[in-house]
Amino acid sequence: LEKMTDLVAVWEVALSDGVHKIEFEHGTTSGKRVVYVDGKEEIRKEWMFKLVGKETFTVGAAKTKATINIDAVSGFAYEYTLEINGKSLKKYMENRSKMTNTWVLSLGGTDYRVVLEKDTMDVWCNGQKMETAGEFVEDGTETHFSVGGHSCCIKAVSSGKRKEGIVHTLIVDDREIPEAVE
Repeated sequence: LEKMTDLVAVWEVALSDGVHKIEFEHGTTSGKRVVYVDGKEEIRKEWMFKLVGKETFTVGAAKTKATINIDAVSGFAYEYTLEINGKSLKKYMENRSKMTNTWVLSLGGTDYRVVLEKDTMDVWCNGQKMETAGEFVEDGTETHFSVGGHSCCIKAVSSGKRKEGIVHTLIVDDREIPEAVE
């Protein structure tokens, strides 16, 4: 197996189906470009005469669009930036934290990462979109699903404050799970 000697950038991207690792090799003498997503080769180009440019590919179950931009900084120095859905990684992650809630928990020795997509109310757990049942309750809504034989519920309740909007809480086996910061 050829070693990644030309590895120039590594990014971690948190999506609903999990945290994905993107690695980029750029051979500035050969012009080689290789993109790996979660260790799997997605793009390989050998002998590119143009050393700057971009490579576009998809990440994760939802086939999210990702682009690596290769720019010359000075002489033989290059800068590599990752865009997700046309936004810089930083901007994308800031926006994503407004659109999703993420909880990380351990049940019976197994770690789970639960993600709620607020716009669609889709629930993801360890890369799988979950079957859910929603119901209206006195003070808001409840979205029920199960993880590893445990009953889970995401409660959505108005905060009573316009700026905060709706507060989402994950409850597993009658225990409130704190939200994770990614």
